[in-house]
Amino acid sequence: MMKRRHFMAAGSAAALSTSLALWFRARGKAPQELPGDVALVRDAARTLDLPRGFSYRVIERVGEPMDDGYRVPGRPDAMACFPLENGAFALMRNHELDPSLSSLSAYKVGTKAPPQAYDPRSFGGVSRVVFGPDARKLSSNLVLTGTARNCAGGPSPWGWLSCEENVDHGHGYVFLCSPEAESVRAPHRIDAYRRFLHEAVAIDPRDHAAYLTEDRKDGCLYRFVPAKPSEPFGAGQFQALAVADVARFDLGADLPERAQLKLRWVDLPADTGQRDDLRYAAQERGAAIVKRGEGIWRMSDGFAFTCTEGGGISCGQIFHLKPTAEGGTLELITQSRNETALDMPDNITLTPWGDLLVCEDNHRAVHLRLVTAQGQVVPFARNRLSRSEFAGVCFSPDGRTMFVNIQENGLTLAVEGDWASLRV
Repeated sequence: MMKRRHFMAAGSAAALSTSLALWFRARGKAPQELPGDVALVRDAARTLDLPRGFSYRVIERVGEPMDDGYRVPGRPDAMACFPLENGAFALMRNHELDPSLSSLSAYKVGTKAPPQAYDPRSFGGVSRVVFGPDARKLSSNLVLTGTARNCAGGPSPWGWLSCEENVDHGHGYVFLCSPEAESVRAPHRIDAYRRFLHEAVAIDPRDHAAYLTEDRKDGCLYRFVPAKPSEPFGAGQFQALAVADVARFDLGADLPERAQLKLRWVDLPADTGQRDDLRYAAQERGAAIVKRGEGIWRMSDGFAFTCTEGGGISCGQIFHLKPTAEGGTLELITQSRNETALDMPDNITLTPWGDLLVCEDNHRAVHLRLVTAQGQVVPFARNRLSRSEFAGVCFSPDGRTMFVNIQENGLTLAVEGDWASLRV
């Protein structure tokens, strides 16, 4: 088992140079990328291959009845866990459904959308699964419905933030969902986070700034800084990430290993983004181009985020963002140079011991990958059931149980085992 320097213990970055060796600097040797079949035990049920000492169980399947009379919706995507009373916790789960996928909706045949539906013609939304302290399922119910393609999102101090990856009329927003909602609720739309092809969001606990990814090949990375942290969705400044002194820098290029960049943030006027043109307005002001920004997750000293098609072979990059009020730094954690080692990273989470777990989204051999602070990439799980993407990887509040979805098959799984064996 490899030795690793954990993200949680990582110190500040070394000082950056100011010439165009300028923006890039490689630290030491290139990160090791290991083959995709290392240490995974073949699952006799042909669903999920895991390392020795780990097991999985199916929590829910698409179409199964929930406790509120609705069905488990299809295409489960991003998730996060929230503690409840007496050691229980709620797993908040997105469903990436649009108006064309009524057969996978939460509604039984012949049932109309409830009055709480954001848009009765659409079928995306959020469901909730409640677990006891032993991580055994207690109940499940629908929380949000009528949204479109709820792809990713993120946890926040106020609940689950669910993002629409859809900019059809009336869509393209972020919605706040309560982990305590025992029934479907009226939508809480967050206009402060603007309208665009949203992917994921992560919150900075220091000032409640929201960092938002955009799933487009010519997208940007944004943040909303509230004027008052006590009013996180009120007045504030919406900004886009830019590289200092280099306008429209292409982060999706073939970057040197461990490349480091100095950053700045460009302000975006309030009237931008109403017609899915936010990225154009941002890049006119010098914002960097992000090639399919997807998963983003809070770390102890910033954020990790993925660019699903970034890099020289368009198979993905993972960055470490350390923002400040005026700028900050961006470091390339790893970049795929071999699709068998890392192939289109999407949803991402921080493990309890400080490494990253990354979902792959491709149509080849699909894996969950562990990524260390040094940029080492190793397999943790392999989808044996289908070529569907993994989605929604996250941990229970006590760190003992990992949850993940196999999207196209409509499965939500719980994984348990000897997590200490991965920390050596």
